[in-house]
Amino acid sequence: MNSPQLSKGQFQVAATGFFSLFSLVGIMFYGLPFFYDFWLTEFGWTRATVTSGNAMGKIIVGPIFGFAAGWVIDRFGPRRLMLSGIVMGGIALIGLSVMTSLWQFYVFYFFNALGYMCGGPLPNQVLISRWFEKSRGKAMGVAYLGIGIGGMLVPQIAKWLNVEFGWHDALMILGIAMIAIAFPMAWFVKENPVDPAHQAKHESPKLPIGHILKGWPFYLLMIGSMCSIGAVAGTSQNLKLFFSIDLHYSQTEAANVLSIVLGSSIIGRLLMGWLADRIQKKYVMLLIYGLVAVSIPLLYFADVPGVIYVFAFIFGVALGGDYMIIPLMAAELFGVRVMGRVMGLVITADGLSEAFSPMLAAWLRDTSGSYANGFAALIILAIIGTVAVLFLPGKTETA
Repeated sequence: MNSPQLSKGQFQVAATGFFSLFSLVGIMFYGLPFFYDFWLTEFGWTRATVTSGNAMGKIIVGPIFGFAAGWVIDRFGPRRLMLSGIVMGGIALIGLSVMTSLWQFYVFYFFNALGYMCGGPLPNQVLISRWFEKSRGKAMGVAYLGIGIGGMLVPQIAKWLNVEFGWHDALMILGIAMIAIAFPMAWFVKENPVDPAHQAKHESPKLPIGHILKGWPFYLLMIGSMCSIGAVAGTSQNLKLFFSIDLHYSQTEAANVLSIVLGSSIIGRLLMGWLADRIQKKYVMLLIYGLVAVSIPLLYFADVPGVIYVFAFIFGVALGGDYMIIPLMAAELFGVRVMGRVMGLVITADGLSEAFSPMLAAWLRDTSGSYANGFAALIILAIIGTVAVLFLPGKTETA
C-alpha cells in the first residue's frame, strides 16, 4: 500500500473523486437551486413545481437504476459508469438552459438524476474504498471537498454569469464546464490498485447480498440515512427561495449565505473524515445527524441579526459530513466487496427521500404561506434519522 506507484494511483483516485464530485454534486446539485426563482418568475411555476424536477427524476431513476448501477460497478468497475454519468449531467444542465416547457423540464431532470446516479457519489465511494483502507475516512473527506468547494463557488459564479449573460447562458456554460472538468480525470483513472494482494482481495468471491439484507443493521442504516439526507436536501433545496422571496434578500446576499453553507461544509468534510479514521464511525454519524437536527430550528429566527450566519455554519458542517459518512459506515458494517450493491440500494432510498423532502417543504410553504410547517417536517426527519443510527452496531465482522 505504500509503493510509489500505488501512492500515485491513490492521489489520482482522490483527485478524480474531487473533480467529479465538484461537478456532479457541487455544480449540478447545489447549483441548480440558484436558478429556481428565475424559473418561478419566467414560467409562472410554483415552488412545488420548481422543486419537483429533482423529485420526478429520482423517483424514476432511483428504483429502476440504483441497484443495477451498483451491480455494474461490482461486476465491471466504476470508471465507465462515471464517464457516462458525467456526460449525462452536463447534458441535463445544457438542456435546462434552453427549455421552454414543463415536459422538457422533467426530461432534463431525468438526465440530471441519471447523471448523479452514474457519475456522482456511488461510483466514487466504491473507487475510493477500493484504493484506501486505513486512511479511507481522510481520502473520502478530501474527495468530498469537491462538493464543498464546488457548492461554495457556484452561487458566486452563477450570479456573475447571470449578470453578464442571463440565466439561460449561465446554465449552459455551467453544463459545459462540468464535462470539461470531470471527464478527463475519470477517463485516465485506474479502477483497482495494481498491488497483486490488494487486487486479489477485490476479486475474491462476493458476499451474498441476501445475507446483508436479512440483517437489521442494513435497514437501520438505510432509514437513518434516508431521514437525515431528506432533512438536508429539503432544507438546502429551499434555501434560495426562502432567502430571496420570503426574507427579501438580494441575489448577492442570498449567494453569500449559500456560499457560507458550502464553505462550512469543507470544514465538516475534513473534520468528520479525520474523526472517522480515529473513532467508531457510528459516533461520528450521530454527531453529524445531531448537528442537522439542531441547525434547522435556527431558521425560525432568521430575522434575528446574525442567526442566519450561525445556521449557515452549523448546517454547513453537518452537510459536509452527512453524505460522506454513509459509505464509510457501510464499509465498516459490511466491507467493500459488496459496496456497489449495498450503496446502490442505500443511495436509491436516499434519492427518494432527497427527491420528496424538498417538494414537501415547498408544498407546505405554498399551501400555508410560510415555511414554518415545512421546517418542522424536516426537523422531525432529522430526529428520526439520529435515533435510527443510535441503534446501529459499532462494527460487524461480515466482510
